This record gives sequence, structure tokens and C-alpha cells, in this order.
Amino acid sequence: MLADKRLLLIIGGGIAAYKSLDLIRRLKERGAAVRVVMTPAAQRFVTPLAAGALSHEKVFTELFDREAEQDIGHIRLSREADLVVVAPATADLMAKLAHGLADDLASAVLLANTRPLLLAPAMNPAMWANPATRRNAARLAADGTAFVGPNDGAMAERGEDGAGRMAEPLEIVAAIERLLGAGGPLAGRHVLVTSGPTHEPIDPVRYIANRSSGKQGHAIAAAAARAGARVTLVSGPVNLPDPPGVAVRHVESARDMLAAVEAALPADVAIFAAAVADWRAASAADEKMKKDGGALAPLALTENPDILATIAHRAEGRPRLVIGFAAETQNVVAYAQAKRARKGCDWIVANDVSARSGIPGGVMGGDSNAVHLITGAGVEAWPPASKAAVAQTLIARLAAVLGPLETAP
Repeated sequence: MLADKRLLLIIGGGIAAYKSLDLIRRLKERGAAVRVVMTPAAQRFVTPLAAGALSHEKVFTELFDREAEQDIGHIRLSREADLVVVAPATADLMAKLAHGLADDLASAVLLANTRPLLLAPAMNPAMWANPATRRNAARLAADGTAFVGPNDGAMAERGEDGAGRMAEPLEIVAAIERLLGAGGPLAGRHVLVTSGPTHEPIDPVRYIANRSSGKQGHAIAAAAARAGARVTLVSGPVNLPDPPGVAVRHVESARDMLAAVEAALPADVAIFAAAVADWRAASAADEKMKKDGGALAPLALTENPDILATIAHRAEGRPRLVIGFAAETQNVVAYAQAKRARKGCDWIVANDVSARSGIPGGVMGGDSNAVHLITGAGVEAWPPASKAAVAQTLIARLAAVLGPLETAP
């Protein structure tokens, strides 16, 4: 529930603004106090009168409002909130925020904001896929902004379909509750997850990689967010949408991933599901390497940093629970047990990624998994299940170990 929580809702201009009225109603049902800022474009779709009637508060629309600005209203509006929510977050509002522009009340409030920020993007799929919007979203995520959506579906434009629909009001409410620690067994916890492969450059064209899809790591991040945690996902190159309600850091190489992981600390839990390349080219070529009369091109390798071991052996700031993954093709349990001891982590999630795994389509790139959980207490064999179900079980287990935040030692 959101009793006694103060929320500032910024409504951007777009047809999805009509959903924001239902969002206000849902938040009020849960006991939240809601103030509303509307952009000029938003007022073309819904009226301040409607937003005010639902919020039971004055609706703010003008940067140069003499009454509101006599005490620097655009500063006060953000500072008096526990959380700032932008729904719908248009491409224009995201671009202004990413580049520090402030030419109306909404963008001025966002630039002055020091509170947690949640964006619910809504725009045409082509606008969401535009490289400029993707750069802006990545920049905002790197700055610590949380996102919920956008979802896939039909657009207001006839015949248009794809990613760009604003998340439904109840999805946004759930994201707000997670960010404010208002519910879930991991409320108030910070969970750090790595996911996907890494790409280690050989030259500007080629790289060393592996078959990891990132599906298991992304599923774990999503499950942790649903359990109420603040989640940071450090993702290698994948063809997956960012999980809703999760702060995502996109990286390429193992060294990039380690830097992003260390920057995201401190965390209560760190789950290293990424399949990090063990080696990289000792010296990546600046130009494409060419065949030379059929002779093999020399490729000297050097070892990548060991992210799991680095974090597990930290003298200061070590997460309370460090969980690694072991993808093996033989001697799965024995190799994973040795890895747990060698790396210094608390748990290892081991799985058989060979053709003998029995998982239809295979584990690497597939939608299912069958794992062993290896802890100091022993080995548990989990039955085959979807990667989402494996993630849910893992999050439930670690939540039970950590306990509620207020009673944690």
C-alpha cells in the first residue's frame, strides 16, 4: 500500500494521457497523495479539471505562474515528493531530461528533481526504436532513472503495432510500490544481476562471444523487481527488451561489465548469471584483419577479469549474498562445487548446457532450464521448468534467507 506516500505525477502529451487519469485513481485508492503537473500538450488530451478532480489537488501547468512560483514552485514540487512519475513519458520529455533542457514547468521540475524517478514511456514504435530515443533512454537509465514499459501492442495510429504502448496503470502502480518499498518480500533491498554474453573485440568486425541469450538473467531481474527489490541489471548484448521496473546498464565487454557492476554497488544481493567470456584478444586490431595468402592470422589471448570472484572476495562492500552460475557440459555438480569454493561465492546455480540436458531446443538460447542449486548446506536438484519459473524459485529462496529488511541482522 502507498499510505502517506507523496507522489508527483507529470503527464506528458500523447493519447496515453487518458490512462494517467486511471493511474491517479489507482494511486488514491492505495492512500497516496498525488500532485499533478501537466505539459501544454497533455492538456490537449485530458483536462486539468479532470486530473484535479481525481487527485483532490491543484494541478500545475505553468512555469511562470505568479502564485506558484513566488516560493520557487518548480523546485518545491519535486522536493516535496517521495517519488516523481512521468506517465506518459513522451520522446520529447525524455530528450529534454537526457539533455538537461527546461523550457516548461514539467522539464524544469525534472531538472530540479533530486527524488527517485520513474518513467512510463509511450510513443509510436518507430519513435521508440529511433537511435536518438534509444540513446536518451540508455543515458537516463545510466543516471539511475527507473522505467516501466513500454509494452507491445496496437497503437492509436491505424495499422501500427509494436513496442511503444504505455504500461497499464496497475503495472505502473506495482513499479511505484517496488521503488518505494511498499510491498514484496524484497522491499527495500537492492539486487544486482548480470545477464547475457560479452563481446570481446578482435578487430572492428569480429569478436569473441558465446551462445548466451540473456533470458535467464533477465528473468531473474524481472522476478526480483516483482518481489519489491530495487534492481540493477548489467546486461551484455542481447536481443531482449529491458525488464519493466529495472534500471539497466548495457555493456559490451567483460571489462565494461566489471566496471558497471562495481559502480552499481552496494547491493544486498549480487546474482552473476552472465556468461562472461573467459578470454579476450590481447590486442584488438584497429583495422579488419585480412587473409595473408591463406596463412592463419595470429590471435594472442589474455584472460578477462573474473567478475564473480572479484565481488565475492571484496574486503569491503561485499553483498550479503553472492550467487554465481555454472554452465557445464559434463560433471555438472562436481565442477560447480569446485567453482563455488574457488570463486568464494555463497551459492552456485549449475546447469547442463550440453545436448544431453533433455531441454527441448537446448538451454542456451532456449526458454527452459533444469538446474542444481549448490549451497554450503548441500545440493538441490530442481526439475525442468521455464526460465521464468526458475527465476521465481531462486528469488523466493534468497528472499527467505534474507528475511524482511526491518528484521535483517
